[in-house]
Amino acid sequence: MPRRRPSDVRAGIPVRNGGRRRLYPAIDRLSGACTADIRRLDQSRYWPEATSGAFWHWAALAHGPLRWLVSPRTETRCDIRECGCDPSLYRDHLEEVLHALPGKSARELRQLVWALDSKILARAKVIRADSSHTRWWPGQL
Repeated sequence: MPRRRPSDVRAGIPVRNGGRRRLYPAIDRLSGACTADIRRLDQSRYWPEATSGAFWHWAALAHGPLRWLVSPRTETRCDIRECGCDPSLYRDHLEEVLHALPGKSARELRQLVWALDSKILARAKVIRADSSHTRWWPGQL
C-alpha cells in the first residue's frame, strides 16, 4: 500500500486558531492559569489579545528610547485607546485588568506591571510619583 502524502494527512486536522496569527506575543513568566484567566477576561469584556497588547506597548515604553517617555508633543492626545497616541491608556487598561482578575492571577500580573512601572520611573527623572504603587501615569506621559 502506498504511503499517504503529508498534505493529505494534514487536511483532516482542524486549524486551531482559525488560521489567524497572534498580533502580540503572550505575556512571559505567567502561569497557565493566569494566562487562561486573562484570555477569558479579554473574551468577555474586551477584545482578543487586548491585555497582551497593552502589556506589550507598556513594556515597549519601559524598554524603548527615553524620548518615548516624556514627549513635548502632548497636544495630540485624543483619549482613544486604539489610536495609541496616549501611552497612559495602556496602563489604565492594565489597571482595569488587575482589578478584574482573580487574586492569584492578579498578583502574578501585578508583579510584572510594577517592574515595568519602576523601570519607567527610574529612567524618566521628570515624572513625578510618590511611589510606583499609586496612579502616577495620568497626565505624566
